[in-house]
Formats: sequence, C-alpha cells, structure tokens
Amino acid sequence: MAKANNNRDTYKATAITLIVFGILYLADKLIHFASIGLPWVMNKDNFLLYTAIIFLLFKHDKSVGLVLIGLWLILNFGLISALIGTMSAYLLPIALLVLGIILYWLATR
Repeated sequence: MAKANNNRDTYKATAITLIVFGILYLADKLIHFASIGLPWVMNKDNFLLYTAIIFLLFKHDKSVGLVLIGLWLILNFGLISALIGTMSAYLLPIALLVLGIILYWLATR
C-alpha cells in the first residue's frame, strides 16, 4: 500500500508542477515578467527550483525534492556564491558535503 501512496504522491506533485508551469507561461504571455522587472521568474534554471519546492510540499517522500534542490544549487553555484559573498567559496561545498553525509547516513540506517 505504501507504493501506491508513493505513486499517488508523485502523480499529484507532477500534476501540480505542470499546472504551475502552465500558469507561469500563460501569465508571461499576458503580462511579460521581463517587462515588469521580473525576468528571473521565467529563467529556465528556476523551473528546476519550482519543481523541487512543489515536490517538497506535495510528496510525502522528500528525497526527490531534496535531490532537485541539490541539483539546482550545483547548477547555480555562481548565483549562490554571488549572493553569499566571499564566504561562499567554503560555505556551499561544506553544505553539499554535510547534506550528502546526512543523506547517506539516512539511506544506510
């Protein structure tokens, strides 16, 4: 029964993701986010972040959402390091190591 709930959670999160993407594309066609100073909303890299957040919110098993957030962080290392500043050279690699160790520990428990 747990597998059926896991599939249902996955379908629900995927459906919500598709709905959010449809709403974003429609809103962009109507109001053009770039013209109102929000070009980052339709940045293709952020769609991975949107998906991660939706999967974290609507899927009981958080592993998919955490992996997607990790991928987004790795792909946007330059943005993260610019936001954090000079500490980022050490902060993000340490955070990735700690997160990886925690996930490995949870997987082998």
